[in-house]
Amino acid sequence: MSSPEKPAPSPQDNVKPENYKDMFDGRPVITRFIDPCENAARAAEECMMSTGNREKCLDFFQAYRDCKGTWLEERRNRHRPKPPPKPASA
Repeated sequence: MSSPEKPAPSPQDNVKPENYKDMFDGRPVITRFIDPCENAARAAEECMMSTGNREKCLDFFQAYRDCKGTWLEERRNRHRPKPPPKPASA
């Protein structure tokens, strides 16, 4: 007997990237290649493997792109130089 398949997660569950620092916890090696959108990528891959139909997985692909875009924007903002403080007016 085959076990019942668990329902696929909603693509929208993976739109927001996970906390980057949390991705390092529990990993034996610290690397710059840790991807906070790993769950979105895995969900898209599982969709393709289970259905074999790209059209059915477009929402998963879009969720990954949205997640990656959000993550890259967060990284850019974190690494932008801070503007110098304004002098106090006397």
